[in-house]
Amino acid sequence: MGRFATTALLVLMLVMVTEIGPMVGEARTCQSQSHRFRGPCVSSSNCASVCHTEGFSGGDCKGFRRRCFCTTHC
Repeated sequence: MGRFATTALLVLMLVMVTEIGPMVGEARTCQSQSHRFRGPCVSSSNCASVCHTEGFSGGDCKGFRRRCFCTTHC
């Protein structure tokens, strides 16, 4: 292998390790469809506000049908 190929491989491996490394200690995120949110979910911040009232830590609009899914660390 040439010097450039070796350097490129080394940089690629370094990037992969730094991307994989932080995932080991992170908590999983669980999702549940909101029971109180009504209508199509257009604003993720509005979804998150409704999810807070349900006891979740946040929420996001997801899917083709734009449903509000609440998130929490599990």
